[in-house]
Amino acid sequence: MKTALYIVPTPIGNCEDITLRAIRVLKEVDFIICEEYKPAYRLLSKYNIEKELISLNEHNEKEVSREIANKILEGKNAALISDAGTPLFSDPGHLLVDLCISYKIKIVPLPGANSILPALVASGLNINNFYYYGWLSPKKEIRKNQLRKLKSLKELIIILETPYRLKRLLNDIIKHFGPGQFIVLAYKLTMKEEKIFRDSASMVLQEVEKENLKGEFVLLLDNR
Repeated sequence: MKTALYIVPTPIGNCEDITLRAIRVLKEVDFIICEEYKPAYRLLSKYNIEKELISLNEHNEKEVSREIANKILEGKNAALISDAGTPLFSDPGHLLVDLCISYKIKIVPLPGANSILPALVASGLNINNFYYYGWLSPKKEIRKNQLRKLKSLKELIIILETPYRLKRLLNDIIKHFGPGQFIVLAYKLTMKEEKIFRDSASMVLQEVEKENLKGEFVLLLDNR
């Protein structure tokens, strides 16, 4: 392998959603950078991969990124994975990638599992253009301002949120966009419990409350 930092997507729920190339890279690199040890061990053990693991998280990102970059400069190969999906989407790793680029370390991104594209292609909406917003703030005033700005955008908007704030998000949409606002809620993608709701925000909220949904999701808001 060429000395590089490999960015390797991991399954978002269904363990079969990993590529042959991703497995090969994880087997061949010298060490693997993960967010949390437990999910990483669980994935690697499934494919009989034993490697040195280095945890990179929001608390140690600056210090550990330099240590990792130095190891790569010494001739080591590294793979960056997240707990689920494609690394760097709302996960640590940006500092490491920027540092590697500044040191002229090769970055090799692998394609693979993520939740956003499956939600888009299954939505039934026109997806030629869309606006990825990501995560709303949990702080009330900041969140309110964010939603006001989103309302001014005449776009298909992608919003992520933690499972325990799903009902709050739906209530916020009803409040700021109206109960009839059309949304698509893609829930637990790739898993047996997978559901895709296509309806008004108020009707989707009723379904969420009825079934007490608590899993990972992607929300598409069609504000065009």
